[in-house]
Amino acid sequence: MAIDAPSSPTAQPWSDRLRHSTIILIAAALALSVVVSLGELSALHAIAVLLCIAVAALIPWRLHDTAASRDDTRRINPVESAAVAAVVAGMPDPAVLLDRAGRVIHLNAAAAQLAPALRRNELAQFALRSPEIITALRESIATTEPRRATYLDHVPVDRWMELIITPVPVPTSFGGADKCMLMTFHDQTPLRRVEEMRADFVANASHELRTPLAALSGFIDTLQGQARDDPKARERFLGIMHNQATRMARLIDDLLSLSRVELSAHVRPDTLVDLLPIIRQVADGLEPLARERQVEVEIHLPDTPVMIAGDREELLRLFENLIENALKYGASGGRVIVSLTSGAATDGTQEIRVLVRDFGPGIAPEHLPRLTERFYRVDVGDSRSQGGTGLGLSLVKHILNRHRGRLVIESVPKQGATFTACFPQAKAPAQT
Repeated sequence: MAIDAPSSPTAQPWSDRLRHSTIILIAAALALSVVVSLGELSALHAIAVLLCIAVAALIPWRLHDTAASRDDTRRINPVESAAVAAVVAGMPDPAVLLDRAGRVIHLNAAAAQLAPALRRNELAQFALRSPEIITALRESIATTEPRRATYLDHVPVDRWMELIITPVPVPTSFGGADKCMLMTFHDQTPLRRVEEMRADFVANASHELRTPLAALSGFIDTLQGQARDDPKARERFLGIMHNQATRMARLIDDLLSLSRVELSAHVRPDTLVDLLPIIRQVADGLEPLARERQVEVEIHLPDTPVMIAGDREELLRLFENLIENALKYGASGGRVIVSLTSGAATDGTQEIRVLVRDFGPGIAPEHLPRLTERFYRVDVGDSRSQGGTGLGLSLVKHILNRHRGRLVIESVPKQGATFTACFPQAKAPAQT
């Protein structure tokens, strides 16, 4: 389908020009007729004047359009050009270009996602509420000098951000020079996470590894001394040492897994995965433990796939921890039920819920709020005898946080416990 370009004045047909000039010609004819009737002008002269007016009205003059286009060109600010907008849009980090008054000239998609309230031609300080940002911006505008600021962004998750404000010399419409402010935001969260992980790992590892290391050291001394020639004692001590070494290996493995999840906590998974095969794979893998503990595992899952945005390996670890805990600490009930339902969350959005219920001794109410703390145990002796590290539920909580989900724990003493992992329901793909 052809699209007609707008016609210029020179391309208009004579009939259109005559129609547009009708009022002018009628007014001129009436005025000249009055002058002729008063005897101030002869009829011949009046006709000549009318012809001159008609010719002037019908000629396609372009002087006005050319002057107007020149004025429009002068009014375009060089900073507002498409080239500058393309440069800002191509920057990998969130970037915002401001004028000297602090109004937004250009911003890229990353900046719009970071601060959705930013709007072009509006003051940036109204959209950026952080006091550190506003202070740095005002100082940079007042002094036209670079400024840096670090602040903590709490939405949607805690993120450490660094703001760099750089004055940029730009030309003006009249050949002069001015300065704009280029704001760039850099995510410092991974570096902060690494620092925190290093400190936490050293503190936690030194505390939790002290006991098994002391036990190993003591048994080695015993085997080198009085139990050197005692086969029964040697066999017994070697078994205990093996258990302590296994406990240390599990502890280090859990600490590393927790550290990896925390490092990427601010990055939400975007790959769609089906929960059903993941849950079945975990249940099949724990079947030997269930037979050893004489626990029957009942799986109640729907027939159709249940998709969420998630990390498959982390979800495997999450369900393994929940079901393994139910088998170990709720074994006295003889039954564990794993089910999947859906429903509305407290904010009205739809969510997927995976419930793991045991029928064991249950958990006292005073312990429930602290169950997801690192190394917190309801019964320290029982936990260590079961091979627990005290990190399982903490790892579950952090994996759910990364998936923007939540963990709900319900328990009544002597009636078992229910651990519910809630996930946001995946959005349906857009119809094309």
